[in-house]
Amino acid sequence: MDEIFKALADPTRRRLLDALFHQDGQSMTALEQRFEMSRFGVAKHLKQLEEAGLVVVRRRGREKLHFLNPVPIRLIHDRWVSKYAEPWAATLSGLKSRLETEMEKVFEIYIRTTPERLWEAITDGETRAKYNFGARVRSDWTVGARLEMVHPAADGGLLGDGEVLEVDPPRRLVHTMRALWGEDVKEEGYSRVTWEIEQVADSCRLTLVHDQLRDDANDQLYGGWPMILSGLKTWLETGQTLTTPGSLMYADE
Repeated sequence: MDEIFKALADPTRRRLLDALFHQDGQSMTALEQRFEMSRFGVAKHLKQLEEAGLVVVRRRGREKLHFLNPVPIRLIHDRWVSKYAEPWAATLSGLKSRLETEMEKVFEIYIRTTPERLWEAITDGETRAKYNFGARVRSDWTVGARLEMVHPAADGGLLGDGEVLEVDPPRRLVHTMRALWGEDVKEEGYSRVTWEIEQVADSCRLTLVHDQLRDDANDQLYGGWPMILSGLKTWLETGQTLTTPGSLMYADE
């Protein structure tokens, strides 16, 4: 976490994060115009943020877009802040952005585990419930198969549904998702979630991309991912579940 605190210590880097907070998925050119410094200077600060895991770079054609990654901040919150300031940290989950007519959110986390074990934790219903607010996932994980998110407290037991689009274990999983826990989110319709697993030394880099979201979509659709991924990391590395108020809110009694 020292790299994260070091990255956040510089006011220019904090301004870059603020810029991505207000509009995610910006190019170097767009970010450069916000600062009275050279392109090299902006690039150097972005590189430090990327190395700290606070920014994720995704290529779109010939252009590189920069996305704010709130997961490291969520990990700091879970370790140091939650018992003192849960309401403050909840705002970190409400990130909104504008990207043409659709919105895309990118999250990245490193977990000390194997790709096979990480894949199982994502696709096994009982394991998923340990870090996904108590919600289980049901599917046979074949292309075209139905996916269901279930919880006993949900109306009819169903929190969401979707369709499996791509399956390449243990590297890549793509599915659609529709939230059903309230009329306000149900009307948003289907969006897409992509899980990408890459082994890096003795760990895995997990990149989660949630896209095909309506511009200004309800932040309930994507705001919980930082806590879910933090819980996934905690479970795989320690065998324990998170005990923050937010993570317990939807857990089984």
